[in-house]
Amino acid sequence: MQASFIIPLYNCLALTQECLRTLQATLPAGLAHEIIFVDDGSTDGTREWLATLSAPCRAILNERNLGFAGTCNRGAAAASGELLFFLNNDLILLPGWYEPMRRIATRDRKAALVGNVQVSAATGVIDHTGIFFDHKGKPQHDASRSWLSRLLGRREVPAITGACFAIRRAVWHELGAFDEGFINGGEDIDLCLRARAAGRRNYVSLRSVVRHHISQSHGRKLRDEHNSYRLMLRWRHAIARLAARAWCRYHLSLEWEEPRDFADQVLARDCFLYRWHFLPRPTMAILLGMNMAIETEMERWREMLR
Repeated sequence: MQASFIIPLYNCLALTQECLRTLQATLPAGLAHEIIFVDDGSTDGTREWLATLSAPCRAILNERNLGFAGTCNRGAAAASGELLFFLNNDLILLPGWYEPMRRIATRDRKAALVGNVQVSAATGVIDHTGIFFDHKGKPQHDASRSWLSRLLGRREVPAITGACFAIRRAVWHELGAFDEGFINGGEDIDLCLRARAAGRRNYVSLRSVVRHHISQSHGRKLRDEHNSYRLMLRWRHAIARLAARAWCRYHLSLEWEEPRDFADQVLARDCFLYRWHFLPRPTMAILLGMNMAIETEMERWREMLR
């Protein structure tokens, strides 16, 4: 089996049907594949519709609600493809989306998660070309595409969204699947950071484009603060380094608001050099500033979640 497409479901039947239609219309002819739907307790007729499907589609029905991570993990455990593709059910797959992702995932032996360009189904505006960490250490969608990465057709990124990505099944098992302690958010970034810690790389294919009805699942954002806090507790030091360049940009934007002493001038110089890649790594002063910003967020989370 070449590829397994794993699609977690929770209601939104009309979007699921459109996702399946566009998926089947855009896959290469002759591709040996399976499409695994994992339903997490839908009540809108989704289960009745799943019962009408035939091969290469099959359905797994959760007896209790497992959330995104648990539902994806259950689908992956049942998959037999060499490549696993995780797809949200609110995607519209466009012609040519599949092959660029497959090529990166199979040809680069260091590759872990391979995402793609996602545009808003409602507006056509680019929503995702990877995930970066902002000046507070919080993950944000990147929507930029540099001329160099466009030329190469891909870019290495700290993390990608779990809405659409490919991974070799062997790498999925090596990394240990999604952490089910994250509830509908953060599990994708955690997996990406685990991949980086294991010496692997996460990529976005800039030649693969899909449309996405963003955050259509009911209650999608309810646990965002809990998930962000959990992520920071686990990956604080890694995130501080990944966010350091964004913190430098932010610090420099504030630099002219008031007079600075000598230490501030040195920090501003270091921020400028690191911001524009003249320094290979952040200085201790930059990391100290970044960690102070993170600690401010940590205190806010402690107050909010206690």
